[in-house]
Amino acid sequence: MTGKRILMIVGDYGEDYETMVPFQALLAVGHTVHAVCPDKKPGDTIATSIHDFEGAQTYSEKRGHNFAVNASFDDVKPESYDALVIPGGRAPEYLRLNARVIEMTRHFFDAGKPVAAVCHGAQILAAAGVLKGRTCSAYPACRPEVELAGGIYADIAIDAAVTDRNLVTAPAWPAHPAWLAQFLDVLGTSISHSGLSLAA
Repeated sequence: MTGKRILMIVGDYGEDYETMVPFQALLAVGHTVHAVCPDKKPGDTIATSIHDFEGAQTYSEKRGHNFAVNASFDDVKPESYDALVIPGGRAPEYLRLNARVIEMTRHFFDAGKPVAAVCHGAQILAAAGVLKGRTCSAYPACRPEVELAGGIYADIAIDAAVTDRNLVTAPAWPAHPAWLAQFLDVLGTSISHSGLSLAA
């Protein structure tokens, strides 16, 4: 089984499920995932937040886990990776101010490599100027940013996802089954249930 090399850009108060679940799921099917954060080195942690939907007009937020990054942001060479994952939460609002985050994001679009973004991850895509003419889902509060960046906002169910060429997006963590399945498809990952063998 030959897996892909996947870069994940994370930050403090990124959404817990949107960081932990794709990181672990992609590892489980044989891919290599390097989680990086500006100003962090391998073994350093970020604080995650848990966003829940409890009947208020927006999500609630609670402190999540400490998530350890496993690669150095300063050493990242985007050209050595096959795909990019951008979790949501509050991290994207400050990560998009980092010029190197924007440069890395643009690389994956310029090269036509698979990109998966969920929830507020669209804030980084919008800041990178890569959404023009593309269909993109995001947390509904990010709709103006998607549209101002020239994207077509996908107004879909909270547990749905959408693929536009190399870009796979979803509104929030309830969409993980659809979002990860579509991303695995774009990656070219096939999973066989015959004898539970995995092929990446």
